[in-house]
Amino acid sequence: MTSSEKSEASTTPAGSSTGQLKRTPLFAAHQKLGGKLIEFGGWEMPVQYSSITDEHLCVRRAAGIFDISHMGEVSVNGPEAASFLNAILSNDIGKLAAGQGQYTLLCNPSGGVIDDLYAYRLGSTEFLLIINASRIQEDVKWLIEQHKKLVPANRSDGAVLEDHSGRMAAVAVQGPRVREFIDQCFTGPSASGTIAAAPCGLIKNQLGRFGFNGTPLWVARTGYTGEDGFEIVAPAEIIESVWERILAAGHSSCLQPCGLGARDTLRTEVCYPLYGHELDENTTPIEAGLASFVAFGKGDFIGRSALARQKEEGVKKKCIAFRMAERSAPPRPQYPIWSVGANAARVGVVVSGTQSPSLGVGIGMGYVPPALAGPGTMLEIEIRGRRSPALVVPKPLYKKPV
Repeated sequence: MTSSEKSEASTTPAGSSTGQLKRTPLFAAHQKLGGKLIEFGGWEMPVQYSSITDEHLCVRRAAGIFDISHMGEVSVNGPEAASFLNAILSNDIGKLAAGQGQYTLLCNPSGGVIDDLYAYRLGSTEFLLIINASRIQEDVKWLIEQHKKLVPANRSDGAVLEDHSGRMAAVAVQGPRVREFIDQCFTGPSASGTIAAAPCGLIKNQLGRFGFNGTPLWVARTGYTGEDGFEIVAPAEIIESVWERILAAGHSSCLQPCGLGARDTLRTEVCYPLYGHELDENTTPIEAGLASFVAFGKGDFIGRSALARQKEEGVKKKCIAFRMAERSAPPRPQYPIWSVGANAARVGVVVSGTQSPSLGVGIGMGYVPPALAGPGTMLEIEIRGRRSPALVVPKPLYKKPV
């Protein structure tokens, strides 16, 4: 999964900028390692170091480290922070104990998704939101607007917003062998959050505040790959040292630096949404298959009435997962989806698509009418002017071997 200073936000990202492109504090490290740099959401980021397939399979079989410093960090602190967040987020913040996190969505009044994010409860009245890099400016603006509406001016200290995106940075370490070396990288036990002797003492969706060369930072057992792993949020000025220590500690466990290409193929295999693909301001969590992250029972929140109506009346489109049924070029975003048979018609669009390194076939996600969304439904994906058969399958597309 930004913030503002006393309701006035600074959205200057961590790192530096060159022309229109922003750079994370790890830009020099990517250059040193030979990363192939591309533009991504206004950032100059590594798409790969060796190859997307090699890095993808390394994460599935061993361990990979990703720069996620382009993402935003927002704190919301104070005695009214929980009630404020519950009024604007889809999930129930009240279910979190200190040191726990949850996936949640920020919706507009019509139920469309402004952003999907991770919310952590750091303490009884302290919260941290991790938001998408491409949505920092929009999210912070929305948070400030809702803060002004929902928190009385004479009680503004009850829920203080602060945007830390210009001061914080983060890395993700993912894969089945990460547990072999992650504890070597930080000093424990944790001082707050979940109390654990070391990072491996955390369980999924927990985080703790550990030490690194005398500086505290947050380590969470979360990720975006479908593998076990950790995400580390730290002051921007020390993130390169964190990166280098993790690379050194993980060398014997076959840890590799990984780019955005592998991050995308990994998340697509496990059907994790990406904002701007599966989600946008005209698409709701119900349509996206994320109803389990909408806590209707917690009381009112922005978008609730629209989402409740959709849940009761049904939707006009649903997000499906599919795999190609025969050899073809990989499906890609914006490729048309067709029904099959004598009355075949264009019925939807691919929102994420790739050649799966783990499965060896083309896979993807897309939106189609509910009548065509059931597993086992045959569809066709139009790829370079030719329609190729595809099968709707249950999510996730990739399941870890038992």
